[in-house]
Amino acid sequence: MAELKCSVDNCAYNKSECCCKGDIMVGGKHACREDDTCCESFAEAGSDRFTSSLEHPSRTISIDCEAADCVYNSNYKCVADHVDIKGCGASNCKETCCSTFEEK
Repeated sequence: MAELKCSVDNCAYNKSECCCKGDIMVGGKHACREDDTCCESFAEAGSDRFTSSLEHPSRTISIDCEAADCVYNSNYKCVADHVDIKGCGASNCKETCCSTFEEK
């Protein structure tokens, strides 16, 4: 499990830059740079989707990853020690990215 820092302030799962979801999916099957990735688990705060109000934030999290060309991807699991998810003001998952992505 990776230590996660999420700066997507308007995600329903974000509490103090920690994630309350329990696990996330990083998309970007054909990514060759960080902007080609996204947090597919993003849910805009205030939307009709489940919010994190009943969950507890965690610094470490399990991350599934579709970015096959990332050095940290091992059988669709992220093996990085630390992961940063960014997307200030995102209104959908495509406006987020995994800034830890590093092309093989």
